[in-house]
Amino acid sequence: MKQIILSLTFVVSFLWLIGQPLNPADTTMGFEEYNPPSTLVVPEHPLKKAKFPFIDVHNHQWRMADMDLNELTDEMDALNMAVMVNLSGRGWRSPDNLPKAINNVKENKPNRFIVFTNISFDGIDDPKWSEYTVKQLENDVKLGAKGLKIFKNLGLTEKDKAGNRIATDDPRLDPIWAKCGELGIPVLIHTGEPAPFWQPRDKNNERWLELKQRPNRYRDPQEYPSWEEVMAEQHNVFRKHPKTIFINAHLGWLGNDLDQLGKLMDEIPNMYTEIGAVLAELGRQPRMAKKFLTKYQDRVMFGKDSWNPEEYYVYFRVLETDDEYFDYYRKRHAFWKMYGLDLSDEVLKKIYYKNALRIIPGIDASQFPK
Repeated sequence: MKQIILSLTFVVSFLWLIGQPLNPADTTMGFEEYNPPSTLVVPEHPLKKAKFPFIDVHNHQWRMADMDLNELTDEMDALNMAVMVNLSGRGWRSPDNLPKAINNVKENKPNRFIVFTNISFDGIDDPKWSEYTVKQLENDVKLGAKGLKIFKNLGLTEKDKAGNRIATDDPRLDPIWAKCGELGIPVLIHTGEPAPFWQPRDKNNERWLELKQRPNRYRDPQEYPSWEEVMAEQHNVFRKHPKTIFINAHLGWLGNDLDQLGKLMDEIPNMYTEIGAVLAELGRQPRMAKKFLTKYQDRVMFGKDSWNPEEYYVYFRVLETDDEYFDYYRKRHAFWKMYGLDLSDEVLKKIYYKNALRIIPGIDASQFPK
């Protein structure tokens, strides 16, 4: 009996051993680490240069007041970027940065850069704040500023002396928006954040990885107004000032709902938009995105937001090719794959430069094909 039991034990042990993989699966690996190269074999057309010279309407060069523009334009040339719009003309909120930045451009690369100005909401409780800020805006345009950039602090974190949130449609701001229309300069405005930043940080949140890696981006509904409220305030401003051109940054955070964005475009003809930092939304819905960009080809512009030349390659590939299933450049923004839209040359030209030439003053049009 003892022999039989030992024999059975040996057989069971042997069968168990041969059933085990030689290299056990790593069950401790998390979602952040799991990123296998695709085994899919399809035609690939990676691009490092845009088909047409383009204007980046959404860029930030905080140190333009004293930076060497030669090095920067060399990198732009490699991408076929003809003009960069620096939205951060005042740099780190210094009054001296704007004239210095504009002078640096005029003296060294007058045809390659456009500078936007910025305003501060400090002192908005002062009855003369609107008057003072309008005057500052007029002076900035005389210096050479070609537009106004509004950062996401307005409507989200900016508060008055009483601790009340300053809404984007605060009446004290109406003279600012109206003056931009009078001066013929556009307002590129970033309002709010992606809607999932307000949602529970759980398995159902599509931006869970980003909120894990950047927890300060979470918008606790107990501390912040709702996403719907913040965005509605922005849209109210657009409607109230039809003579002012607004560039709604980041596809207005509606890149994941292009039908809704289209309805907004139809309703508000003075609202334009750009694709900075939201390319991943377009790249995962190639048929819908191509249809949208074709329909609204006169209202969408090229933007990138952060300056990293190699990241532009994915933009070119999504817009210009019909490639399938390729990587985005930042997993926390898109754990999914990209697909090319294969836009027509005419649509590409409008997104790359024609629309910006039409609404942003001061750009040298001779750098672009007809």
